[in-house]
This record gives sequence, structure tokens and C-alpha cells, in this order.
Amino acid sequence: MNKFYTSLLVLFVACATPVAHAQETGDAKAGETKIAMCIGCHGIKGYQASFPEVYKVPKISGQTAAYIVSSLNAYQKGERKHPTMKSIAASLTAKDMADIAAYYESHGKATAPAVPDKATQATGKTAELLAKGACASCHGANLNKPMVPGYPKIAGQYKDYVYVALKSYKTENQATWGRNNGVMAGIAKQFTLAELKEIAAYVSQQQGDLQTVPQSKFR
Repeated sequence: MNKFYTSLLVLFVACATPVAHAQETGDAKAGETKIAMCIGCHGIKGYQASFPEVYKVPKISGQTAAYIVSSLNAYQKGERKHPTMKSIAASLTAKDMADIAAYYESHGKATAPAVPDKATQATGKTAELLAKGACASCHGANLNKPMVPGYPKIAGQYKDYVYVALKSYKTENQATWGRNNGVMAGIAKQFTLAELKEIAAYVSQQQGDLQTVPQSKFR
């Protein structure tokens, strides 16, 4: 089997296999009482993180609960190495994660705009990059309906965050930064940093459910 078809097979298997975490049933109302550590960054539109570089923290309102839980587990286990997120995740039980995830999945749904079934048609070099990365194979034709719940919605996510997230999959042998994921690492390492920026720009321009809904610490 040649390298091209081997890569396709690996990607297909990865996209068809759910993320294996014990599933707690989340309670959105309970989650609302547990988000004090979240809203200081994720509840402020355009809020910027500064490590390891300046970028906007991701929109998480409207994200799939399964992906939020998967992400928090990855920080807790050290598969994602961001120090702040790792310390926050370390303080959470499986039930806490499920409740917080349920809250953010439902948060802002009432004001969410309608999302098209397909992303905007890419052209030229961008189309080539998206085809090479097979982004729709996991994230859906509109990048907003993941093929497996444990994968994220990415349509409309902040451009600089998408770029930093993709770049983090290329990062190796760093104690405090990077992500360990065989599938995404294999995809991200195919591209130069300039190409990852181009992919991130396209993703950010799509319509999706993701939002940053302003929240006050004082409620």
C-alpha cells in the first residue's frame, strides 16, 4: 500500500473512532456554578492570552460538550501542556468537566445564527491546503458538524487561536507548551507555519456556532 493510501486509512480510522473517556452526564445548570475560573478569559470578547505568544483565547460557547471534556482531560493528563489550563483542569473532577462542558455547549444557543451546510468554497492555494489536510473529513463539510462528537467545531474560531493550536501540534520536547495527538501532529507537520496561517484564516472566516458570550465575574 503506497504512502498516500496509508495516510488516508489512518485518517479514516482516527475520524471514525470516538475519543475514549468515561462519559459523565453533564448538568448545564450545575455547570453554571462551576465556571468562575473560565469566565475571566473565555467570557470576554477578544481577550488575549500571552503564552507562548499573544493570541485570542478560543470561543467555547456552542462547542460540543464531548470535545470540551476531551480537551480538559488532555490538559489534566499533560497531553496538552499549557500551564494555566493544566492547573485549572487538575482541580476538576470528571463530573465538574461534564457539567462545565454541558453549560458551554448550550450557552448562547438562543442567539446563535443559522449555520450553512457547507463552508465557503476555497480557491487556489487555500483549496489545495484544505484538501491536503482533509479538514472536512473530521470537522464536517461546514467545519461545524464534527464527524465524531469528541472532535471540535472550528468554523468561525479566532484566526490567531487556530494558528497557535495547529502550531502546537508541531511542537515537540517542550515542558510547558505543545499538544500530543498523533493524528493532528501528522496533519500539522505537513505544513509550513505560513501555510498553517492560511488555513487558520480560512477557518476563521466560516460561519459556525462558536461564540464568546460576555459574562460577568460578579453575578
